[in-house]
Parts: sequence; C-alpha cells; structure tokens
Amino acid sequence: MYDYLIVGAGLAGAAFARTMTDNGRHCLVIDRRSHIGGNVYSEVVEGIEVHKYGPHIFHTDNEEVWNFVNRFSSFNHFVYSPMANYKGELYNLPFNMNTFYALWGCTAPEDARKKIASQKQKYGIKEPENLEEQALMLVGKDIYEKLVKGYTEKQWGRPCRELPSYIIRRLPVRFTFDNNYFNHPYQGIPTEGYTKMIEKMLDGIEVRLKHDYLKERAEYEKAVSKIIYTGAIDEYFDYCFGELEYRSLYFETEVLDIENYQGTAGVNYTDRKTPYTRIIEHKHFQFGKDNAEKTVITREYPAAWKRGDEPYYPVNNKKNVMLYEQYRRESLRNPKVIFAGRMGTYQYYDMDQVIASVLKLAEAEMGNKE
Repeated sequence: MYDYLIVGAGLAGAAFARTMTDNGRHCLVIDRRSHIGGNVYSEVVEGIEVHKYGPHIFHTDNEEVWNFVNRFSSFNHFVYSPMANYKGELYNLPFNMNTFYALWGCTAPEDARKKIASQKQKYGIKEPENLEEQALMLVGKDIYEKLVKGYTEKQWGRPCRELPSYIIRRLPVRFTFDNNYFNHPYQGIPTEGYTKMIEKMLDGIEVRLKHDYLKERAEYEKAVSKIIYTGAIDEYFDYCFGELEYRSLYFETEVLDIENYQGTAGVNYTDRKTPYTRIIEHKHFQFGKDNAEKTVITREYPAAWKRGDEPYYPVNNKKNVMLYEQYRRESLRNPKVIFAGRMGTYQYYDMDQVIASVLKLAEAEMGNKE
C-alpha cells in the first residue's frame, strides 16, 4: 500500500516524507505522540507561541536547507543573543568583547587576547583530553569557572573532566562586540510557529498520531516497502546490547501577569547550585509583539534519562559510540529499515543538520529506485 512508512512526525520524518512524496512516492507517517512536530512542536499560550520542548532557533549556512524550509514558512529576523547569570552577575554569550569587558574591564581586543593568553599559559594544554582541558585551553580559568563548568555539569550530569572535549567547541570565542550566538547567514523563527511549518510540510500526506510502531510493527511491515525509523535505535532493538545513554529534560512553564520578565529570550544560569540551566521567555522570539499584558516563561531542568523518558541528547562518549556501533551493524542486517534523525543515528544534530541528512537520504533512495 505504501512505498515508505516514516516512524516519527518530527522534523526528520516530515522532511523525508515531503521530499519523497514530491517525487511520486506514497508515504505514511506515524507518531506515538498526540501531535506532529516532535521536539520542535510549538503551541499558542495566552496569544504567545511557546516552544513546548525547549527553544528552537533555526540557523544554518546551508543554502539548500534554508531554501527547503522557506517553502513551508517565512522566517523572522530573530538572532539568538542569550545572557549568562552567574550568582547575579550578567554576561553576554557567546564569549565576546562584551563578556571580557564585564569580566576584566577589557575595552580592546588585544587586551582581552593577552588576558586569556596569560591564563591559558598557566596550563600549557595542547591536546585536550576532556571538556575541562578544552575550556581551559580556549578561554582560561575565569570564563571556565563562571560560565562553563557549572552549566555544563548540570546539563550533562557529570564532571567536566568526564565529558568529551568536542562539546565546548560549540561555543565560539570572538574578539568583537557581537552577541549573535550562531553567526550563521540564515537564521530566524518561523513566523507562524514550528507546528504550522510542519503542518505545511506534511500537507497531503497521510499522518496517524497516537500510533506506537514498536507495538504494531508486524502489521505495519506488511503494508510498506521500506521503513524510515527516527526513534531511538537501541529501543528499536529492545536494548539487546544494552542502553545507550541520553540526557533528558523536564520543563516548568509559567504564565506571568507582566509584560516582560527578563528582557531577552534566553538566560543561562551557570552556577552549579541553581537547579535549572536556563529560563526561556517565549515572547521575545517574536520580539515581544504577542501579548502586552502577559508573558510565558519556561525553566529548563536537565535530568538523567531512564526508559520511558524522552531522550533529548545522546551522550557521545567513547563507551556509547562503541555501543552505538553494535546497533548500527545490527541495523544493516535488515535493509528494509533505515534509521534517521538524532535518535536513529545517535548524533547531536542541529535542526539544519537533521534536514540536510534526510535530504541526502532521500536523494540516495530516489537513486536506488531509478
């Protein structure tokens, strides 16, 4: 009946289904949640578009991906410029001249370079073996202890010395007064919200919600030629080699009877004692235009993952990479099932990387059919 069953109505599943449908394939999309959109799902609360599963700012330097998403939504010109709150002290992120001025009073890039260089020199690290060493090599002790250590240990639930060095490479260091977090040429928020964007992506495609593929897989496999699975790969195989590690999140959302709570979309709390990692004020994604009398904030708490929880971030340390490789090899035994998306490939993807990966997959599939 169908060429493809796509398990998961999030960004990966929707992008793949749209591309294959546009190329004449018959697709069915299912999801065990009660809504489309996966973790980019947004909903309107008090007239304010709320990112239900944490903030999602679309940013990319991939023109093909940018053109693809603009088929389904216009984007505003929002640029993410979060603040860091360390025990009441406020600093700009990413690390830039505003940060260095607040820390040390540096007004010129050369002064900041010298300050950081003098701190880095104390450690003499050339080949960092963990996140702590990577941070000290990049920015020295002051920035690491105030703006990296506590936040990162809360986020990942383990000491920085036990985390891989690559994580901190996601935070750029700039010697300019530029608070643009991502520094990509294309960025913004869908003007009607992410859910509307996914709705348009799935227009004309059959979607079934509240359907758990893993409980009904035998029935579904009879009705399709191929399956694109965007859920967790270890869950698919019933954890036969053991559980991959993930970090989960839970959210505490509150409607406040004030116009403006914190003055910006995101404030990271970088001390270890504050239990949440950040507070998001959703109306600032749309420049505060949604509701002049109320605002909606969300506190984001990191949590250890256990079965039944939503997996948000794969823990890509050496142990888990080796375990994933076992699952990947097992997945090759059944060419009918292809694993995609963050959880299916156990990758820490940004949204544009998710789309780029499934566009590439769709291209390969069309080549196989022809």
